[in-house]
Amino acid sequence: MRFAVSLLTLLGVASIIGTVLKQNEPYTNYIVKFGQFWFELFELLGLLDVYHAAWFLVILLFLVISTTLCVLRNTPLMLKEWKTYKEHATEKSLRLFEHQASLTTASAATALQSQLSAWLTAERYTFKATPQRNGDVLIAAKLGTHQRLGYIFTHAAIVVICFGGLLDGNLPFKIQELLGYKKVETRDIPSRQVPPESRLGVGNLSFRANMTLPEGERDNVSFLRVRDGYLVQELPFTVMLKDFRIEHYPTGMPKSFESDILITDSDLKQPIEATVRVNHPFIYKGIAIYQSDFQDGGSQLKFKLWDLAANQQDGFDVDGVILQKGSLGDGAQKLTVEFNEFRQFNILNLSADGKGKPHNVGPNTTFKLRNASGQAREYVNYMQPLILDGRAYFVSGMRETVQEDFKYLRIPADDDMEITGFMRLRQTLRDDKSIQAIAQQVAAQMPGNNPTLRAQFEQSLQQLLMTFKRGGYSELSRIIESAVPKDQREQAAQTYLKLLNRAAMQAYQMSRAQRHLQPIAEDQTSAIFIQDSLNAMNDLFFYGTPYYFQLKNYTLKQASGFQLTRSPGQNWVYLGSVMLVLGIFAMFYIKERRLWLLIKPAQHEVLVAMSSNRKNMDLDQDFARARQQLSTLLQAPSA
Repeated sequence: MRFAVSLLTLLGVASIIGTVLKQNEPYTNYIVKFGQFWFELFELLGLLDVYHAAWFLVILLFLVISTTLCVLRNTPLMLKEWKTYKEHATEKSLRLFEHQASLTTASAATALQSQLSAWLTAERYTFKATPQRNGDVLIAAKLGTHQRLGYIFTHAAIVVICFGGLLDGNLPFKIQELLGYKKVETRDIPSRQVPPESRLGVGNLSFRANMTLPEGERDNVSFLRVRDGYLVQELPFTVMLKDFRIEHYPTGMPKSFESDILITDSDLKQPIEATVRVNHPFIYKGIAIYQSDFQDGGSQLKFKLWDLAANQQDGFDVDGVILQKGSLGDGAQKLTVEFNEFRQFNILNLSADGKGKPHNVGPNTTFKLRNASGQAREYVNYMQPLILDGRAYFVSGMRETVQEDFKYLRIPADDDMEITGFMRLRQTLRDDKSIQAIAQQVAAQMPGNNPTLRAQFEQSLQQLLMTFKRGGYSELSRIIESAVPKDQREQAAQTYLKLLNRAAMQAYQMSRAQRHLQPIAEDQTSAIFIQDSLNAMNDLFFYGTPYYFQLKNYTLKQASGFQLTRSPGQNWVYLGSVMLVLGIFAMFYIKERRLWLLIKPAQHEVLVAMSSNRKNMDLDQDFARARQQLSTLLQAPSA
């Protein structure tokens, strides 16, 4: 008994862990969240999929067998106890009871038996009177013996619940995997290429699988995530997503979403149309189809691609499709573009102190650029400029591994809220002829008329711009550290930065002239734009790619995520839960009492004895009350 209770306690603790720790996630998610050490420990203990762990199923099986044997052995005895009145108790045994009393009476035996029978009936006892050989009459009464059914219900409930858990524990697959007939697939291949040993047939007893369907597409398989891989679950029907709808709150957060699906089956004369909502599944052939999530189903994206390494002034148009790949460049410089995700709404809090209200900042897309050796960097680019610190920026995040946070590049938007102003300025500062022209024009603005000094200044400015072109602030800092005494470096750096900003302002005026735009006013606003542009040019040295993807337009295509479950053990668990509640209620709230009244006419005595399966304070109180009432009843004259 104690061992069984210990096992039940262990199952309870494991269930709590299974509730707190998200189950059956991709292994990389656990490694990112908990680290390698805790991931390996959780995996070793089977906590990543508790309800399907071998030790969990073994405990369930043990409890089913042991508790079933216990119920089979004790139920007949309990039922016998439940039915009997124990009318064969002797006077000697009754006088040995802890709760017994001898009451005197002057009433006749027949009248006395009638009085006691009426009292027992009023107290809701059921009873049986048995004449004794010596002329005495024994009345055996009982109350609340249904409590014993509580024990039966409680133990049977454990069997039923554990049996339901076994049914949904995917035990057949584990046995087949143990025997080598099945194995988990870990390759990223289309479902039709998954070999038979990694497929589960339509007769699989229970499963919890996932299916993602883009609008207008259909499928008849789903995927079970198992450890670090998956299994393909074949379905006895085909599901088609006709339409997916989503409603948003004014902030852009999803409010509700639902899918119109079409079920086709060779057993059906007509396809079945149904709408699946969150918490409103559609059930067909014992398989419940839940609306679980949604994602992009292959949205078509239009980019303006800026080649940061080339000398061309403008970007060019590139198309992309989510979940598909493309390529850029040739030879060793070739990059593979993997368009992974598109989000139409992004709710962010961009306030400087973090106390502002989150709001929708518009679409973004996530993609990876993978080089010829297979190394990849992940990027997230926002379509619209974000307002940060009161200024508008085109923002692009980059990270080298999924464990890292994104490092964001801020490119200032120009007066037209476009990226063109920055790109043209950058190209001007990267062109050698333009650098020479910039230096000449800035030098010409020097006061005085000293050609030698002006030529020296022009030469120095050209070197400064060429240094910044090669490596940004880092290269400039390296030059200062190598050529300027330590105590003069701070002053030299400030001087160089002022010259660089002045030259960049001149370059911006030149780039605007080339675009046939009016010169910009050289005020505080334009100075901030120039400074932000120089900072962005410096950050581009660490951007990791010579391309900037500016998202210009998109055609949204949604995909609906379904969870398909066949859970025959679910109803067994529900039944067991009801039985458990009834059993616990019977054991705790029904009081069993057995009362014996031995009428001894010759001695004018009534022997009263009471017992219960639980000896507690309630029994003392009930016996004292019954004794008092019977004493009063026996002293009263009979009617």
